[in-house]
Amino acid sequence: MPKELICDAPGKLRWNEYDEPALTGRQVRIRGRHGAAKHGTELASFKGYAAQRGPYDAVHGVWTYAPTGEARGGMVGNMVVGEVVEVGPEVEALAAGDRVLAHGGFRQTHVCDERRCWKLPAELSWKSAVCLDPADFALGAVRDGQVRVGDAVAVLGIGAIGLMAVQLAVAGGASIVIVSDPLPNRRVVAERLGADVALDPSTCDVGLEIRKATGNRGADVVIEYSGTAAAMQAALRGVAFGGNVVAGAFPPPYAAGLDLGAEAHRHIPNIVFTRSCSEPNRDHPRWDEQRLLATCMKMLVEGTIGGEEIVTPVVPFDDLLTEYPRIATEPDTYIKLGTEYP
Repeated sequence: MPKELICDAPGKLRWNEYDEPALTGRQVRIRGRHGAAKHGTELASFKGYAAQRGPYDAVHGVWTYAPTGEARGGMVGNMVVGEVVEVGPEVEALAAGDRVLAHGGFRQTHVCDERRCWKLPAELSWKSAVCLDPADFALGAVRDGQVRVGDAVAVLGIGAIGLMAVQLAVAGGASIVIVSDPLPNRRVVAERLGADVALDPSTCDVGLEIRKATGNRGADVVIEYSGTAAAMQAALRGVAFGGNVVAGAFPPPYAAGLDLGAEAHRHIPNIVFTRSCSEPNRDHPRWDEQRLLATCMKMLVEGTIGGEEIVTPVVPFDDLLTEYPRIATEPDTYIKLGTEYP
């Protein structure tokens, strides 16, 4: 029987064997070849801090902040590249043997609606393909931040989404791109992808260094993807007068100490929250997530942005039970955990 990696509760993983369902309608069955994790959002469940907010109240549109006491995990794994091995009776666009991309966790096979799959050209590497999801959120952040040609852009927190934002800012004509991250492997990759200045927040005052690197004007746009109060403070210190601070991370509640006076009142920035999958889009009806995804896929295929440097290293599927927890315990091991299926 095929197997999947399940997170039953924070920090607890196990292998689960499952039965293959019959296909209906426009469903296709995909045999996984490669896959990747999504470090930020998945860790909210794997580490357990997502539970601090309690269940989401969809009627009122708020979190309840009333934890149920039930220890819950979440989805493990984010995207899969594989081969269509079977199609449902109403499938129109895909056929057995097609190489496709889909959202899906770490499991050997996937059943998806063909309209939620992307047929991949042969020239697109699987590493770039599985970066469609971070590219989607990065493009949303760049657009919500209104990055324009000639802008100085800072990206704080350069995991997969941050590194995609770097590439998009470069492609969009930023005059200078400044990054900050405590992990040296991420800073090295960011520089290879076009960052002009790479800062280590553990050894410098990031906000001050952003201002120095921009002739003391500050960054026109600061995109914050580290999810820490220190990075948000650095964004407020480093942003230009009237500039945009884009809050893209999904952090746990900040501890006391974030200073919303001081530089924030001097620089009067706009704090913009961004989430590509929150519909309607800020530019509705012209833009929605499907347009963001289509734009990112086009840029990936054309090589304007890519994931070859981001999905590293790659581990065998059977090793995920021991390798996946290292995302949380040894964050310098992976930028984006990739896997190869047997």
